Amino acid sequence: MLPNRFGFGTCRIFALLKQINNGYQTDSGIKLNCLTLKFKIMNALRNKVQLIGRLGQDPEIVTFKDGNKMAKFSMATDDSYKDKEGQKVERAYWHNVVVRGGLVNVVENYVTKGQEIAIEGKLTNRSWDDKEGNKHYITEVLCNELLMLSK
Repeated sequence: MLPNRFGFGTCRIFALLKQINNGYQTDSGIKLNCLTLKFKIMNALRNKVQLIGRLGQDPEIVTFKDGNKMAKFSMATDDSYKDKEGQKVERAYWHNVVVRGGLVNVVENYVTKGQEIAIEGKLTNRSWDDKEGNKHYITEVLCNELLMLSK
């Protein structure tokens, strides 16, 4: 397996591409065809989200009765384009991020409002009913990797 110097789980993809360059030969000596490699690469990318942005507020840390923790925060990414008149238009997109497991300790101790970070995770959806019986839906990024880009 290649070292993950490119960051964020791209290691598996580069390893598969290396197999293509080596005549589709795997470590166990089995020859793979292009379709199999394409399928493996696409599975490595399935439901993968990578974002670079800034935190909108300090992370909210939730501690459960069993001692496990969860961190939640919003993250802004931006984009720009030129409109019909040639004027630059900037827009911010807000993403809800949830962190679980050992990465919560990093978020709790080192990540703050306004900080630029890069995350990788997957999209999740959930819903709930409020006291009035209205159904609410939310899409969140379940973060499994985080890189701090600024202090």
